[in-house]
Amino acid sequence: MTSTKLSPQVTIARLENGDKLNRFEFEHRYSAMPNLKKAELIEGIVYMASPVRAKKHGKPHSRIMGWLIAYEAATPGVETLDNTTVRLDADNEPQPDAVLRLEQGGQSTISDDDYIEGAPELIVEIAASSVSIDLHQKLNVYRRNGVQEYLVWRVENGELDWFRLLSGDYVKIEPNSEGIICSVVFPGLWLDRAALLAGNLAKVLDVLQQGLASQDHQDFVQELASRK
Repeated sequence: MTSTKLSPQVTIARLENGDKLNRFEFEHRYSAMPNLKKAELIEGIVYMASPVRAKKHGKPHSRIMGWLIAYEAATPGVETLDNTTVRLDADNEPQPDAVLRLEQGGQSTISDDDYIEGAPELIVEIAASSVSIDLHQKLNVYRRNGVQEYLVWRVENGELDWFRLLSGDYVKIEPNSEGIICSVVFPGLWLDRAALLAGNLAKVLDVLQQGLASQDHQDFVQELASRK
């Protein structure tokens, strides 16, 4: 008489909104749910995204990506990433709407398993239903982990906030006399705030081209080239 020893079946608990986990358990559960499109761990709590609306998220997101990709195209050595998981610390693993990072000599790296590790220089969040978490919990997480610039587009309020990290605190960057906000970390990354909010993408890209033609941007491109 013979018998076959069967290995016990291992069941991995599903991710649920509000779960309290560390980053390692979060990743373990997330990887077991391949159909899940977006979940984030913020201060040890799981947040799962609502369905994405076209005009309140999809369109603003596409405009931000077009603006950032145009900057990347003219600035070798920077990298734009869309909805990419960022490993910040043991309790925080967000998935920002957009990231702009330095490929060499920056604060973040790309891990062997293809995730961002460390704080990217610039993070952008499109805040419709998520405005509370984007301007409170996430803002504090990004500040504490050293994200140098943080842009929040509050779509339903028709507002845009761009923060710069100074002495450990976020300070809001105000537009200049021409209504343009200029990045400090990424010279030449200029944004016509009013044009973006009005949906005038042509003007947004025109103002960006002015930034790309500036001496500051040319100097930055030379500096990035010297890092290779």
